[in-house]
Amino acid sequence: MRFVTFSTPSSGPQPGLVVDGRIHPLPFADMRAVIEAGAEAATRLASDSSLLLEEGSGVRLHAPLKPASLRDAYAFEQHVKTANENRGRNVPEGWYKFPVFYYTNHACLFGPEDAIPYPPYTAELDYELEIAVVVGKAGIDLTPGSAAEHIFGYTIFNDWSARDVQREEMKVGLGPAKGKDFASSLGPLIVTPDEFAQKTVGRPGVYDLSMTARINGVEMSRGNLKDIYWSFGEILARASQSSMLQPGDVVGSGTVGTGCLLELTKTKGPYLKIGDVIELEVEGIGTLRNKIA
Repeated sequence: MRFVTFSTPSSGPQPGLVVDGRIHPLPFADMRAVIEAGAEAATRLASDSSLLLEEGSGVRLHAPLKPASLRDAYAFEQHVKTANENRGRNVPEGWYKFPVFYYTNHACLFGPEDAIPYPPYTAELDYELEIAVVVGKAGIDLTPGSAAEHIFGYTIFNDWSARDVQREEMKVGLGPAKGKDFASSLGPLIVTPDEFAQKTVGRPGVYDLSMTARINGVEMSRGNLKDIYWSFGEILARASQSSMLQPGDVVGSGTVGTGCLLELTKTKGPYLKIGDVIELEVEGIGTLRNKIA
């Protein structure tokens, strides 16, 4: 099943079910309510009437949900190795002991086609090519196997980064904070795990899904979710230790290998500039496109 949050010229944002390129409105206040009801139950209530989902139809897509919380992991070994090498460091030994993550600003959220304001306090704006999971039901002290059963669906995540600010913050031993505080993008769809049944690789919450990023139409990044070192099952199990995961929580994978300018340019740039169009594409989910304003 594929879900969106959409609006039309005559109606505000509302959740919908996407079938064969058409959106069927759902009788729920928002996507969080859909998640709490469950994908199958929500689908049974989808309207028979539908709207065409294509450019020029008047339908606008928004970030698919407002997360209850937003965590981001650091789970692709290639990215971790390269980013550390570019800074003249080795991968910390602790990275191999357990999946790490941080909390980022779930209130400063953008969706497909939204303009991303360039923060005035940075000269090194970067994108990050990631996949995120949306938690579907509450759980605490989960195992990697049981944690995967708590995944409602998958979406594309762009963890925008102010690299110069992040670099200085983390020298202090705390962060990232303002280096990540200004924007996160999600969308365009939330796709439930059953849609990826033929793409399973036998690890909890992980599938064979290609991931690419383009700047102004030029491919910059290419990776695959199957290359993740820590599975989403392991990440959610770690996050749930003595802490209750809630429906609507969102947890990012961390950047896929090659998935940011920091990694590609040995930290020196060039970084993003006003007017650049960044497209993140994930197989089976679609394209998340934003322009720097």
